Amino acid sequence: MFSGIITDIGTIQSYEKKGNEVTLVIETNLPLETYNKGASIACSGVCLTVNRSDIGHFRVDISAETFKLTNAPEWKEGYQLNLESSLRMGDEISGHMVFGHVDTQAEIISIKDDGSSKRLVLRAPDKYKKFFAIKGSITLNGISLTVNEVNGNTFGVNIIPHTWKHTTLSNRKVGDTLNLEVDMLARYVDRMINANTEENTEKGNNA
Repeated sequence: MFSGIITDIGTIQSYEKKGNEVTLVIETNLPLETYNKGASIACSGVCLTVNRSDIGHFRVDISAETFKLTNAPEWKEGYQLNLESSLRMGDEISGHMVFGHVDTQAEIISIKDDGSSKRLVLRAPDKYKKFFAIKGSITLNGISLTVNEVNGNTFGVNIIPHTWKHTTLSNRKVGDTLNLEVDMLARYVDRMINANTEENTEKGNNA
């Protein structure tokens, strides 16, 4: 599990495709003990398992499913990734509970100055709009953010200067896509509502 607080920007050193899977070696400044072999690490919001590690870099494999749901097809040598090592018992959750299970991609439709911050408006597939709520949490490319506005399947977030400077968001432009993970709490609430609706419908049909 993660908190959506980016602790390093990694750079892809090597990219090797084998069939439907890709192996990456990623350069990092994270302490070695945070990405030992077998550890989970969020790479721009995607939870990946380290299969080899050394000081300054680690190796991960990317499955075909990850390629389908995320912006991983853009990842090539030299590409930068937001990194966060997994939480340990007792660690502070400064953002919100993030699991690294990307749901879909959201397209940036505008980037505007908002004082010293940036305001991003993004568009997601219609099926995910029910998970957006003003002041609710969202994860974009591994970053825990607060939703400031919602209009159907579009939503806006405010990026403070620190986040803009210390993540890869400053390299993004209109038309780019970001990995989107909806808030797990919103997901379970939706599931409970749908389960109750289905149960009531079934009771009505059996009456």
